[in-house]
Amino acid sequence: MTVLTPPCSLAIAENAIGVGLRSPHYQQILAQLPDIAWLEIHSENFFNAGSAQRDLLDRLAVHYPLSFHGIGLSLGSTDPLNKQHLRQLKSLIDNYQPALVSEHLSWSSFSGRYFNDLLPVPLTSESLNVFCDRLNQVQDFLGRAVLVENPTVYLNFTQSHIDEWAFLNEIQRRCQSGLLLDLNNIYVNSINLGIDAEHYLQNINVDAVREIHLAGFTRKVLEDGEILIDTHGSPVSEPVWELFRNFRSRCQAPALIEWDNDIPDLAVLLAEARRAEREQLAGAPEQVPI
Repeated sequence: MTVLTPPCSLAIAENAIGVGLRSPHYQQILAQLPDIAWLEIHSENFFNAGSAQRDLLDRLAVHYPLSFHGIGLSLGSTDPLNKQHLRQLKSLIDNYQPALVSEHLSWSSFSGRYFNDLLPVPLTSESLNVFCDRLNQVQDFLGRAVLVENPTVYLNFTQSHIDEWAFLNEIQRRCQSGLLLDLNNIYVNSINLGIDAEHYLQNINVDAVREIHLAGFTRKVLEDGEILIDTHGSPVSEPVWELFRNFRSRCQAPALIEWDNDIPDLAVLLAEARRAEREQLAGAPEQVPI
């Protein structure tokens, strides 16, 4: 049997459109090797060396640049960092040398108990200090920068006194990390909380954005109104495409189609990626003739 050695650090080009690698598509992508610029995985799904998932990743890493997107570090918690989780993550990163590594501005553990959700942090100076201290510890341990993704938030904390974009900018400044900007999250928050999405994007440190996420939401009608739920279970909405076109004129970071629930056929996911390619052309800055 031929042993495939994953290449190190395949780069992800500017404006490259990728898709999230999900289990229903594993074998089809491996068999067909469709024209995808890059793949993003959820890091925790590939921790176990010698597993079928790792064998799949070995084979796909020969053909596609990779981004590792974590969901379990609980960086916004006051719990001690999970050393076992960190060791597993470092081993995975060291083995594959992905182009990008990311986590969330969130917390998911308390007193060693983990919740099946990414919970928002209050946007306070105290939370900022805790998050930055933990992120710096993680980056020192991993030996590389980690991108931080903006969250979906359904309620405002009364204690919050920092705008989210300013909070993220300060994390990046203090930690020399990068930003993963989820445009769907920004739009969902803009509707649910009355945030100005364009103002947010005008004020985010665009030079720190290394990756963009595009996804869909679910609209839930309530007795006294409606709320948008960040389900990642539907096509990208038209307002999010508009945000992408507008933001693309200032930011050329690689973008990803993220679809986690009610996962469709691979052809549907690839069609979303093709649309992202068309949308970014519409939003590209005009070239001035020389």
